[in-house]
Amino acid sequence: MSAPGNLTGYADPLNARCGGSVDFMLHDATPGTAEISLVRLLHGDTNPLGPGFVEKEVTGVTLPRTVAVGPQYVPLGSWARARDPDGVLSASLPSATLFAFIKPTMPGAREQIIAGTWDPATKRGFALLLTEGGQVALRLGDEAGTAEIVCPKPVAAHAWHFVAGGWDETGKLLIWQKGLISRWNSLVGPAPGYDLDAAATEQLERPVLPCGGQFTLAAALTGDDRAVAHYNGKIDRHGILNAMAGHDELASLAAGELPAAERLLAYWDTTAGYTDKGIGDVIRDVGPHGLHAHGINRPIRAMTGWNWDGRNDSFRLAPHQYGGIAFHDDALVDCGWQASVSIEIPPDLPSGIYALRVSKDGSEDHVPFFVRPDKARADMAVLMPTFTYLAYANEHLSFEAPIAQAICANTPVVSEADLTWKQQEAFGLSTYDVHSDYAGVCYSSWRRPIQNMRPKYRMPAIGAPWAFPADLSLIWWLDAAGYEVNVVTDHDLAAEGLELIAPYRAVLTGTHPEYYSLGMLDALEDYVAGGGRVGYLGGNGLYWVTEVRDEEPWCIEVRKLDTGSRAWQAAPGEGYLATTGDRSGLWRARGRPPQKLVALGFTTEGMDESQPFERMPDSFEPEAAWLFEGVGHDELIGNFGLGLGGASGLEMDRYDLTLGTPPHTLLVASSFNHSDNYPLVSEDITYAFPGRGGTQDPQVRGDIAFYANAKGGAVFAAGSIAWSQALPCNGGRNNVARIMTNVLDAFRSSDPPFLPRT
Repeated sequence: MSAPGNLTGYADPLNARCGGSVDFMLHDATPGTAEISLVRLLHGDTNPLGPGFVEKEVTGVTLPRTVAVGPQYVPLGSWARARDPDGVLSASLPSATLFAFIKPTMPGAREQIIAGTWDPATKRGFALLLTEGGQVALRLGDEAGTAEIVCPKPVAAHAWHFVAGGWDETGKLLIWQKGLISRWNSLVGPAPGYDLDAAATEQLERPVLPCGGQFTLAAALTGDDRAVAHYNGKIDRHGILNAMAGHDELASLAAGELPAAERLLAYWDTTAGYTDKGIGDVIRDVGPHGLHAHGINRPIRAMTGWNWDGRNDSFRLAPHQYGGIAFHDDALVDCGWQASVSIEIPPDLPSGIYALRVSKDGSEDHVPFFVRPDKARADMAVLMPTFTYLAYANEHLSFEAPIAQAICANTPVVSEADLTWKQQEAFGLSTYDVHSDYAGVCYSSWRRPIQNMRPKYRMPAIGAPWAFPADLSLIWWLDAAGYEVNVVTDHDLAAEGLELIAPYRAVLTGTHPEYYSLGMLDALEDYVAGGGRVGYLGGNGLYWVTEVRDEEPWCIEVRKLDTGSRAWQAAPGEGYLATTGDRSGLWRARGRPPQKLVALGFTTEGMDESQPFERMPDSFEPEAAWLFEGVGHDELIGNFGLGLGGASGLEMDRYDLTLGTPPHTLLVASSFNHSDNYPLVSEDITYAFPGRGGTQDPQVRGDIAFYANAKGGAVFAAGSIAWSQALPCNGGRNNVARIMTNVLDAFRSSDPPFLPRT
């Protein structure tokens, strides 16, 4: 589809390095010239209680003053294309049979291509498709005309079928459909007795011998190489015979038997190529010509197939039952835009958060990116939660989630920009959204414009900054307080592990480090165990198992399973990541609750108000006194803040020895008096009963905790998304800032007050 009129763009890579380069892909529906400049972002919240929006123009970087911009195409929809350099399938085929296992999710919505070489522009080629009436059809076209045969019975949504269409040189056409509903593989079972079997034949006066076009799966290609007529649903093993098949041969194929080798033109075995470490985007043709298909916009692998029997829940255990590949008409992993401008990053550019500021005809946008140093050049690093930014990228919760207002306890605060963005729906979805067929979105990428990863952005559901713009409050305070820090990202940590952060004396997290890979979790744990100090400055962190491919870091994958606060839930048997083969869901469900590492873990969320912290008895012990130097005994900590008016709120974490909080951890502060809009998280509820809200359940609170180990490693955990958003209040002079100063000064010290005295 064509991109909307907004001036916008994205940076690639998102995590740039000093001495490297970054490309900016810009778009505007009206061609023209835009003014550009490089700025360093320091604060993104326009709330008058804070410093407001703060940026600094950067000099010393070679950059033109203006750049040409124009419209760029957005390739929405996942599909696959088979490269056919010798024209095996595009040559005139006098006789053939095209077949596939399918599980459509939106039959009857519109015309959808299942597979074939059909070119809508030239009306040549062949294809199996779903008609607007939800019936399977075979369509053929050559230079003299077209022909089509339609199955007399429509397919059923969310049910597996075997479908086939054939033709021969005499002009005979065949369409064949068999229902494959089992006890396990479809939304309905065999008890209702649905009869989905149907077939039809037709004799043409003139044979149509299809030729031309590229073989595609789940879409058709137009003359300008754009995919249209996207299919929604799953496709399992599929292929092409070199002659029209008879009833017995079709019945054999429908039972899962392999066709005879001499009958094959192509056979795409969607279960081939699986490994213990995941599944790629190549769909292997095991036929004589090796016409492998390549997925575009990440068709979803590791999905149950037509023959799944419910015994195994992972493709690693029974790959032959995991041939299903899910396609969606609104998937987007890579816009594939042309670079409008590129910059070389000077080796001595300070590490930080930057943006290309773009303006044209009264419109302005900031395209952000992160610059890490070529090597550690400070004693502290801020670990920007870029996995979380992608998980929430372009979320539609305020518009699409029926429970959004109940969760947030307020009416969404929607801007004109939000309404325009929602109306256009041009740049894909977040992992909090569902596709058009209501399947959950498990992939998200930085290779597209991301509206809510912008300074000044306020999440409509709560009317306050979230994630990226909220994290800028910490960046502003560190700069204003005179701390020199390096910026690194989740993507850097996932790629490099402990080696990335080992040189730093302390590492600080953002406000919401929710999405974590195994490598990231291991690196942070090894860092603390080896003497590193971590400031865990957020809520609901280290929560969802999330991974990327090493060679494609721009795209994360996460699957929401049967526990945790989730916007959707993966279907049975589909909880393992195609990216790496790991089980997704909560880290807690895999034996790695965040309490084991950062002393606290997710306990509640609510978006109506935030509360202050109060000192707990441990805060008065000698081991913790240094934390509260300059803070009164009865002083409320953070009864202010840009995150709904307090330092403890939005999403909060608690100390819990039963979930792995180290026994010697000091519980130094907690928040109370939260409303009943803050319920206990679902993973803690085994039996549902009244009394789980903030005024009733003592587990509904935010905690601040501290522990140290014998090697000098330490964790200070302020379990609240709102914590860092309190730092900028009163010009950065407040008791939250005072505690943070005490923590950072101790963490940077070679002789900190939490080490045993000799």
